[in-house]
Order: sequence, then C-alpha cells, then structure tokens
Amino acid sequence: LTNENGSRSEFTYDALDRLVQQGGFDGRTQRYHYDLTGKLTQSEDEGLVTLWYYDESDRITHRTVNGEPAEQWRYDGHGWLTDISHLSEGHRVAVHYGYDDKGRLTGERQTVENPETGELLWQHETTHAYNEQGLANRVTPDSLPPVEWLTYGSGYLAGMKLGDTPLLEYTRDRLHRETVRSFGNGTGSNAAYELTSTYTPAGRLQSQHLNSLVYDRDYGWNDNGDLVRISGPRQTREYGYSATGRLEGVRTLAPDLDIRIPYATDPAGNRLPDPELHPDSTLTAWPDNRITKDAHYLYRYDEYGRLTEKTDRIPTGVIRTDDERTHHYHYDSQHRLVFYTRIQHGEPLVESRYLYDPLGRRTGKRVWRRERDLTGWMSLSRKPEVTWYGWDGDRLTTVQTDTTRIQTVYQPGSFAPLIRIETDNGEREKAQRRSLAEKLQQEGSEDGHGVVFPAELVRLLDRLEEEIRADRVSSESRAWLAQCGLTVEQLARQVEPEYTPARKAHLYHCDHRGLPLALISEDGNTAWSAEYDEWGNQLNEENPHHVYQPYRLPGQQHDEESGLYYNRHRYYDPLQGRYITQDPMGLKGGWNLYQYPLNPLQQIDPMGLLQTWDDARSGACTGGVCGVLSRIIGPSKFDSTADAALDALKETQNRSLCNDMEYSGIVCKDTNGKYFASKAETDNLRKESYPLKRKCPTGTDRVAAYHTHGADSHGDYVDEFFSSSDKNLVRSKDNNLEAFYLATPDGRFEALNNKGEYIFIRNSVPGLSSVCIPYHD
Repeated sequence: LTNENGSRSEFTYDALDRLVQQGGFDGRTQRYHYDLTGKLTQSEDEGLVTLWYYDESDRITHRTVNGEPAEQWRYDGHGWLTDISHLSEGHRVAVHYGYDDKGRLTGERQTVENPETGELLWQHETTHAYNEQGLANRVTPDSLPPVEWLTYGSGYLAGMKLGDTPLLEYTRDRLHRETVRSFGNGTGSNAAYELTSTYTPAGRLQSQHLNSLVYDRDYGWNDNGDLVRISGPRQTREYGYSATGRLEGVRTLAPDLDIRIPYATDPAGNRLPDPELHPDSTLTAWPDNRITKDAHYLYRYDEYGRLTEKTDRIPTGVIRTDDERTHHYHYDSQHRLVFYTRIQHGEPLVESRYLYDPLGRRTGKRVWRRERDLTGWMSLSRKPEVTWYGWDGDRLTTVQTDTTRIQTVYQPGSFAPLIRIETDNGEREKAQRRSLAEKLQQEGSEDGHGVVFPAELVRLLDRLEEEIRADRVSSESRAWLAQCGLTVEQLARQVEPEYTPARKAHLYHCDHRGLPLALISEDGNTAWSAEYDEWGNQLNEENPHHVYQPYRLPGQQHDEESGLYYNRHRYYDPLQGRYITQDPMGLKGGWNLYQYPLNPLQQIDPMGLLQTWDDARSGACTGGVCGVLSRIIGPSKFDSTADAALDALKETQNRSLCNDMEYSGIVCKDTNGKYFASKAETDNLRKESYPLKRKCPTGTDRVAAYHTHGADSHGDYVDEFFSSSDKNLVRSKDNNLEAFYLATPDGRFEALNNKGEYIFIRNSVPGLSSVCIPYHD
C-alpha cells in the first residue's frame, strides 16, 4: 500500500489469509499469531509482546504484556461481562457492570483502589432504566437525581427533567426538527434562554438565533453541501476548500478587519509551513507522516510513532539563551500518555500523571506545579492537584476536584454537552447519609461491631426505604413487616432524613458541532464564554466567575498543564490539528494515523478513532469498540428487511407527504445478519426517486429498497400502489434485491418480492390525514 506521499506500508498473510505482519509507512512493524481455531494468541509491536488468553467458551479472560499482567475479564453464568480490571500507575482500576433479566445494562461502576492497602480512592456509578418499549429513557448519574428524557411519537425529544424539575423544553416543526430550545426561569417565549433554529430547503442548518443577540449565527452553504460562511453580530468567517474537501483557508471579516489564514497540507494531510509566512520553504511532504518541526517547535518520536519530546524552536538569527522549554511525554504499554513534564533550565516547571481504566478511559489526574516553598526556593509542590473522572460509556460525565464536582448531561445519542451541574464538596458532604439497610447493619449488634445482612434482606430494605420516602408503602412490604413483628412507622423513624445539596445548573450553548461557546445560567446570564478557531484553539475567553470549563470539540477535554486535549483514546494537539500518537485502530482509522478530520467544520472525532466514528454512524461495524459505539450513534438494526424498511418509512413519511415529494433509500445487511436502512433521500424530483443510487457501507450488502410516493396530488400514476417502473426495478436480477417497500399517501405499507409480486399490504405508516401539523410542547 502506497500512501499519498509515496511511502509504503507492507502486509504479510498466512495460508489462511490472516494478517501475520504489517510494516507501517514509518517503518513500525507489528506481528500477529493465531491458534488452530483462529483466535489471536500473540501480538508483537516492536518491543512489546502481548499474550491473549481465553476460557473454554472462547471468551477472553486476561492478557499479559512482556510477561506483566494486563487486563482481566470476568463473566457471570449468562456469559455477560461483570467486571474488567488492571493496574494503572500502580493503582487497581476496575469497571463493574450490572444487568437486568433481559441482559440490558442497568449499571456501570468505576473504582480506583490502592493495591497495597485496598483503600477505595474513587468510585463512580451510573444506572440506567428502560421504558415499556425497551428504550433507555432514564439515567441516574452518580449523586444526582435521575435524568429523564421526555419524548413524543416514535421517540422525538420534547424535554428533559432532573428529578422532578423540568430543565429543558423543545418545540419541533412538522418534520420533527428542533426549532426552539428553552431553558431557565420562565416557560415558552418567556424563558430565560430561547434558541431558535431554522433550516434551508435542503434541510441544512440555516440560522441559530437567541434572545441574546450576541450569539446569533447564520450559516451559508454551497451546492456541494460545504459550509462556506458563518455570520454573527461581530464578524463573519468565510471558508475555502480543496477539491478533496479539505479546509484550506479561513477569511475573517469585521469592521476594519479582513484576515485570511491558509491551512496548507501535504497530500497525506500533514500540516505544512504557511506559504505566505514561509515563502522560502521547500517542504512539500512528510513521507512518514511524522512532523518534526513547525514554526514553533521541534518534535521527536519513538519507534511506536508516539510523540516523546517537543522543544521550543529558536528562530534563525536569534541568540540562544538556553531558556527554551522542552515537553516530555511518556506512555504505558497501551500507548496511553501516563506522565508529562515541562522543563526549562534543567528544572521541571510542571509534572502530571494520568490513570486509566481497562477500557482506556482516563479516571484520574495528578498535577504538581512549580512554586516557592517556605525557604524561598522554587520547586514542585509536594501535594498534587488531584482530579477524578467518571464516565457513562464513552462520555465523560463527572469531573471531581478537591473543591467541587462538575457533572455534564449530553444530548441523547450525541457527544454535544447540554447541561452542566456543579455541586460544592461541602454541600455533597451534607447530603451523605446511610441507607436504611446500612444503618440497621451498623447498629444491629450490642458490641458495636455491626452485623452483615443477607443480600435478599438488603434488597427488601432498600425497596422499603424507597417506598417510605415516596409515602407509597406496598401491601407486600406491610405484610412482610407484620411477619417480622414490625410496623411501617417503626422503620420510618429509622430512615435518615435526606438533604438536597445546593446545585448550580448551566446550559451549554454550543456551535453546530457541539463546541461550547457559552455557559448560560438559569436566569439567562452568561457565566462564561469563549471564542475558538476551526481546530479548537481558544482565541479568547471571558470568565469573570473563574468557571472551570474544559470541554472543547466533541469528546475533548483541555489539559491546562500540557495544552493538549484528551480525546478518549488519544491526545489531540490543537496547534497542529492532529493527534500525538497513532490511531489504535490502525489503518481502519485512515492512512494517516495521526489525522484529525481535515474538514473540522463538518466532521468530528469524539472517540479519537477517526474512521471508527464514521463506521459506527453508518452501521458498517458489528463488534468491538466500533460495534458498541454504533449502538449509540448508528442506525437501528432489525431481524428482517421489512422491519428495517418500516422504521425508515415511518421516519420519512411526514417529510414526503408535507413536501409532496418522493424519498427513497436502501436496506443493508451487516456481517451479523442484521438489517438497517440508509437515510432516506430525495433526488429533487417530485414524482421520481432512485433508491439504488444509495450505497451500503463497506462490508455490508444491499438486500432491499424502500420509497414513498409523496402526497397523491400530481396524477402521474396511482400513488397507492407500486408503479410499473417499481416492479421492473425489483425484478431486475442485476439489482439483486430481495424486496421493495412502499409507503403510500393513505398510510399503507406495501411490499413486493423480487418477482414483482405483492408480499403484503398493511396499515402501518402515517397517512396524509394525520400529518403536516406542527408539533408544539
């Protein structure tokens, strides 16, 4: 394989067509070994040798790296993963899972322990609940009331509550697109915060206007679907693109201001010197994708392609004073950054160490800064600043410092932050209480040592406590208490009172990508705001209240000590617009293993796994990290083509009828035999559509197609039935379709087989009489 810069990557396969050796564009060599059944048993990455172990059910149980224990997996009797653990920077870090009787995830708890003493240093738990349809609609963050999403119809978001307190309301148009978002004191048009969104005829975002004009934005698009302009009250930014869709220039216009910033890259997407600032530069490409210098720094890498050193670059002609700063980066065997230091004059200015759970999520950070001690000497602080992190899946939801806890609620199915909730540690301590079961166990013996209740008794007491607090004690609980010779009143006196801590809630006002631009309080005031360039570099900040706001582009958190952005699986350098280590997914993440999307205005990478994000969203992948992510952001999958097509048609029928236009798509089959539908599209022809112009993601197969017939107003053919051209399409052996589906204007769901014969006709989709009425909260 030869990349855009002419470098070669070579691959070797065994007799069974399994990859056994890969040589990277930069010379990095990786090898793989398998057992007789095809399971990976050993992998080699330069000097790292990993051994993989499995149980009799072929489930992975543990790994070792260079003879040292790595991750350990444990399962229950159903075969469901119950916990996974490893050592990170000398700490035992584990993730524990709970399930309901249907195998759905109900809880996830992260723990960090001192391995020598067993002391629990940090824990964080999130629980999930499901509605009657099996959809997760209620999540309880650690130490917060439940977050409940209010929906209507087939799951369209109408609002959000924290406990019993409504925080957000949404208004939607007849196509169920968000048109108004309300937050804060007041309701409807009197809300403290009201964001109004409009859309172009093609369905792209056209404007976002607030009741505070300073954050108004209007968007301009070209015929290719590229975002070419964002206009606000203070300035306008115009964007230029290359023929391959890369962002190659930004022009900023304001009163008395006209600045253009070019972004030059080599064919592989590596940043090159600005040709306007460095007209004498002869550099045209980085063959191995390792940038060794730019206008500000010199860079060094190790044999794994990891950035290990970054030093201030002294411009030509400037006398060296040996005061340049050098950044050092150190990694664990999984290529995760675990130690960072910045040195000047041979002395450390700052040091930091990072902990990760077995899934690679950062769970802790310790930072030592240079300060003056009691003797007057400058040295690193003895006591570090400690920060703990809590996760819900792949989204960072909790940041805990010595003084406060900040928790974030995200938009469903998204990495865009929505609500920020801050609680001072003093308030949290007031809210700590013992459960009824804990109190009775601790006080249940005369010698003061306590007793241990059976798990079933703890469960019964927990249920009873919940019923007592809700003042709805069931007859079952009353009967159980009577058998024990107790009354509800006696147990109610043992329940410790609840204290509701004071919390501050803010709304994240974000750009179209999910990058926070402001934090809005419930009374509508701006507590924090900032401006960024297209690659996430902060240009200015207004922070009169010293609010801690680390979130940047979706999935990223800014580390003040290093200037890097932690991006789930890797660290992102916003100054270079790329990652400091190679993609752990290898070439699946793209040929340039350091690359962040080269059109950051319209593409994001919240996982630090570039191609994996696209594959997950498309439905292409079924297993591993990509498969898990796909269940969050990807298409719904079904056991039949009919169910997949029906789901898409229900989603599309409103647009088709209200716009009186045909929409169409295809049904794809993944490697697990599951079916999913492509997004319905229109070919801008009122009574024609071409579903076979759509393509299934790589690795999946096209097996069926679907379409609508608009609103029955043109008389070109009978809209309530398949046309002759529809039948010819499904009969064609060249098209290789199993079935073709139709939603008619009167609400019927019809299907043809590949012989052009009717399979069924059902009344399953919205009809013209029931749609085209705008939705309001």
